[in-house]
Amino acid sequence: MSANDVRYDSAALSDRGRNRPSNEDTVGRSDESGVYLVCDGMGGAAAGEVASSMAAAEVLRLLSRRAESGAAPIEDRIKQAIRTANETIYSRSQEDFHLNGMGTTLVGLVTEGRRVLVFNVGDSRCYRLRRLHLEQISLDHSLVEEQVRMGRMTHAEALRSPMRNIITRALGTQPTVEPDLFELVAEAGDIFLLCSDGLTGEIPDALLESMLGADLPLDQLCASVVNAANEAGGHDNITCLLVRTGG
Repeated sequence: MSANDVRYDSAALSDRGRNRPSNEDTVGRSDESGVYLVCDGMGGAAAGEVASSMAAAEVLRLLSRRAESGAAPIEDRIKQAIRTANETIYSRSQEDFHLNGMGTTLVGLVTEGRRVLVFNVGDSRCYRLRRLHLEQISLDHSLVEEQVRMGRMTHAEALRSPMRNIITRALGTQPTVEPDLFELVAEAGDIFLLCSDGLTGEIPDALLESMLGADLPLDQLCASVVNAANEAGGHDNITCLLVRTGG
């Protein structure tokens, strides 16, 4: 099998958790196109659900149309898709006062053979499990995590901070937004986890590493970690999307 013939398979599970009346997370995925997304919406009433579903649908649609994109590099296509989704959500929020202020996080990855592009806006995360070692790939756009990266706060302080839920970047809340991009080379057996903070807020990375290392089908792994997040409190919506690199 050549590098361009690498296969990926995926599974996903999203749950509203134990304390929220509805689920404002959205999953977008296409094994055929190699595009995978998780969005976590925010806003009053149903606005968060509207924002996350709009973002996932628009970015998935645009990134799945690769043949129509000509020779544009994948990085440019990702950035343009996110800008377009941001403009669409922002315009909708300005037109409908019921949706004013809505927004959503976004984390995703696109595959091109063994090349993997990870991108994010907000605090939904991407991890990679390789040879039973879990590594966070994305960087949270949150107030406390940025303070940690600047050395002004420890990880322990960040976990206890009353500001831990404040994000510094989101789709739809401002006229423009820029994602972070990370380029990786996948190996056979790699598992990528895309998730909302309803998962990572309940399960520490060490436990996630242990759970994802179990020899189970992807759909059962999704169920096990979502169930664990609910057992730990389920304070927020919980979404788990797993993508595995074939041999």
